[in-house]
Amino acid sequence: MKTNKHYIWPFAIVTFIYFIVGFLTTVNEQLQAPLKVTFLSEAGNYKNTLTTSITFFFFLGYLLNSTLGSKWVNIHGYQKTIIRGLLFIIAGLSMYLTSTWVGYTFPDSALHFSSATIPYGFLFFIFGSFLMGTSAAIIQVVVNPYVASYNLKGTTSVQRLNITTGINSIGTTAAPFFVTLIMFSGTSIENVQIQQLLIPLAVLILIILIVTFLTSKLSIPDIANTRASEEEPLERSIWSFRHFVLGVLAIFFYVGTEVAIGANINLYAFELMQTGRTIKYFGHTDLIIGGKDLGIHAFLSTLYWGGFLVGRVISSFLKNVSARQQLITTSSLAAILVIIAMTTENIWFLVAIGLLHSSMWSCIYSLSINGLKQYTSKASGVFVSAVFGGAVFTLVQGGLADYMDSWRWTWILSVICELLILFYALFGSTQRKKDILP
Repeated sequence: MKTNKHYIWPFAIVTFIYFIVGFLTTVNEQLQAPLKVTFLSEAGNYKNTLTTSITFFFFLGYLLNSTLGSKWVNIHGYQKTIIRGLLFIIAGLSMYLTSTWVGYTFPDSALHFSSATIPYGFLFFIFGSFLMGTSAAIIQVVVNPYVASYNLKGTTSVQRLNITTGINSIGTTAAPFFVTLIMFSGTSIENVQIQQLLIPLAVLILIILIVTFLTSKLSIPDIANTRASEEEPLERSIWSFRHFVLGVLAIFFYVGTEVAIGANINLYAFELMQTGRTIKYFGHTDLIIGGKDLGIHAFLSTLYWGGFLVGRVISSFLKNVSARQQLITTSSLAAILVIIAMTTENIWFLVAIGLLHSSMWSCIYSLSINGLKQYTSKASGVFVSAVFGGAVFTLVQGGLADYMDSWRWTWILSVICELLILFYALFGSTQRKKDILP
């Protein structure tokens, strides 16, 4: 059933599931450092490259399978597609559990490559990361057009996206401490054990099973004029809309720098501490609460992703500030902060960029799908595939860190990304007259 009359519950359901996606995406990123210790201690000069491959394979799922989600939306509708996405989450978490069991039970089973020793358990994990990325892509293909087109009284498209992504940010903000405090029981990073993941992963699988069952019993109605039926072939190629094509490129670079900072900032922090640079928070060099080491590295990531939450709450009230103007301002300031962080070796300037990155997704997405009508769901699938930028730049930065033997100047990649986003805001987001549909 398609309808243009909507109430808050379907919107709330989709938003909650997006919270789960944000939470598990950041859990995946925050496991990089512990897995570097537990799995990759004998990886030689490939440690950073292999560690960042976790994020690479996660976002590879976006590249290869987001268009699958778009097809499912057109054929099966939003609700059945989101359930399929939840099933992929269960598959990914199950592979994580398998990875943990293999790593604990057969610690000496490994693949030898050049000077690196790669445990088979790690290989299971990166496959699980790919499945998790696939789940996130499929669900995001549902969330973006659904929320942007949802007829919620008194809100604009950008506001609704900022509300939903704000809730998503609660998940990303909580995830780093979930990893350090719940999954690893506050154990210092150098003392973590892979078997500590067994029970937390089993509990997560059970929770997602319950959420999947409840979602199948709830009503998430389709939205009229946001997806094409089999009887309604599209006359134009989605690539013929210039503002959309440039928007896809903009999101590629945006997610590239967003994820690279979120995933690699803790690895940079470890490097600074190992070279004698202390990282303090209000004069403290550690976070010991109740005898548990919460970890400065986790706190850095929490503050970075927490900036997304704060920024999205603020942006949800900016009804009279255009998406284009927001994007111009935030991308300009972000580029400046990255340059300052590199030249001063002050990691807190990178943390602050989370506040500026917070509204960029909503702004770029809104500008990109503006006026696409029945092309919206197909555009969303292509758009979400551009999230693969998070894989490319995270892995490239890890490779550069190994090559340069330092993370410091690798952040030039983020400067390039911010400037290209600024270019889209200034010139690429304008819709041509021939791209305006009747």
